[in-house]
Amino acid sequence: MNRRHVLLSVAAITLAIATPAFAAGTNPIPGFTEAVAAGGPVLVHVTAPWCGECKLQKPIVAKLLGTPDFKDMKEFKVDFDTQKDALKLLHVQMQSTLIVYKDGKEVDRMTGKTKPAVIEAIMRKAL
Repeated sequence: MNRRHVLLSVAAITLAIATPAFAAGTNPIPGFTEAVAAGGPVLVHVTAPWCGECKLQKPIVAKLLGTPDFKDMKEFKVDFDTQKDALKLLHVQMQSTLIVYKDGKEVDRMTGKTKPAVIEAIMRKAL
């Protein structure tokens, strides 16, 4: 198989994997696809109530979202323990994951980071 066929096959498989989450008419993250499609800055924060890193990340993210720089960023919280369909859709395997989107595309993700400057840096990538 040439490279083009391989790439098309991978794209078809990816689409087939992502489609079932929406095919049944249930959106695992209400409003998420619309927000990403709109092209504005989007943040997904995957957390768990028992996660120490998540507890450290939450107030940092909340403080940043309250500033003028991030006033247009839409945040979607995903519970690691209960939203398994959302984890599959996002290809997330760990709690304390932050994913940012800009212009309809994922631009970066990180897991387990708790330093305010690092969290702000990844969020700025979506602006």
